[in-house]
Amino acid sequence: MIAWSTAAPAVGAAFLASLVEVVEAFTIVLAVATLRGWRPAALGTATALAVLGAIVLALGPLLGRVPLGLLQLVIGVLLLLFGIGWLRKAALRAAGVIPLHDEDAIFARETAELDAEARRRHASLAWLAGLTAFKAVLLEGLEVVFIVVAVGAGRGLLLPAGAGALGACLLVLAVGAAVHRPLARVPENTLKFGVGVMLSSFGVFWTGEGLGAAWPGGDLALPLFALLFLGAGLTAVAVARRALPEAA
Repeated sequence: MIAWSTAAPAVGAAFLASLVEVVEAFTIVLAVATLRGWRPAALGTATALAVLGAIVLALGPLLGRVPLGLLQLVIGVLLLLFGIGWLRKAALRAAGVIPLHDEDAIFARETAELDAEARRRHASLAWLAGLTAFKAVLLEGLEVVFIVVAVGAGRGLLLPAGAGALGACLLVLAVGAAVHRPLARVPENTLKFGVGVMLSSFGVFWTGEGLGAAWPGGDLALPLFALLFLGAGLTAVAVARRALPEAA
């Protein structure tokens, strides 16, 4: 029986990270559907989901053959790199060093680029639209699969992490179907900041366990790591904000 204190961080991390990725994929698929209709968008999305399903089915048996310590170490290092990357970009956006992610702008850009590409190649717009939806869902979906495996593998948390990712997908689809427009009001940078903190915390935790470290308090070390990374991220935002006027 998995304790809720152990499963909750995995569910939360998978949900929030997947929410960001699914919103980005939904924006592109919506642009495709707006320009060419739902048929190529749905076909491209369904094909990408089928490929992702095949990848997940292939990964399952392979994960079971990898020694637990090695699996935790590799996933921990990857999670730490992934999480710090998200935290760095979120901190720079919060400080105003780089612009915030704008789903409305992305929607307009994707629509214009798809139309221009079709005119340049004199190709079927339906085919290009379906391919665009396929690539968007596949790329964002691969990140979701990685996050689910990373936070769930090694401790029997794949199902809770998968449930968190599935919940994010269903939420975005439900809201998107209701509003029929890009989800620009989702506080994406705040989500990325939080996800960066959580993934970095999991990364340190798994890396330590992969190296044989016994964390004081066991799973209770995770909230402590999260507080440390949160403090580091907020400090980085403050430092970047002070440095911005000087650089200008």
